[in-house]
Amino acid sequence: MKLESNASIQIQKPVAVVFEGIVNPANMTQYFISESTGRLETGKEVIWKFPEFDEKFPITEIDIKTNRSISYVWDPDTVVTITLEQLPDQSTVVRVNEKGKEFNEANLKWALENSGGWANFLACMKAYLEYGIQLRKGAFDFMRNN
Repeated sequence: MKLESNASIQIQKPVAVVFEGIVNPANMTQYFISESTGRLETGKEVIWKFPEFDEKFPITEIDIKTNRSISYVWDPDTVVTITLEQLPDQSTVVRVNEKGKEFNEANLKWALENSGGWANFLACMKAYLEYGIQLRKGAFDFMRNN
């Protein structure tokens, strides 16, 4: 049995704006990561850094379907898929799915924590794209070197 982590939210912006908010590091560094070596593009590999961690995370196996989905690996055991659905009112539903880990106690803890993490990612993206607010700034400073 494989575990999955899921989260979703509706953002009051057109799908093209939300898509750029995810693939463009100039946007992602405003609400999610602190550094990126480049734009998310199919077949490319980038490195992400988060403000609260010293580690750098390679983002591999990137697969982009413009304005529809973004898929990548950042944990060798899982695949992250972000799907975008534009609604008639020009808002966008964003769904995040991360799956692949085998069911065991440690991975169950991972799935629960990641579901919360993805919900936070979506809330931060919504606040930034809709209102220009950086919710993540300083939010996880307590985790440094812990």
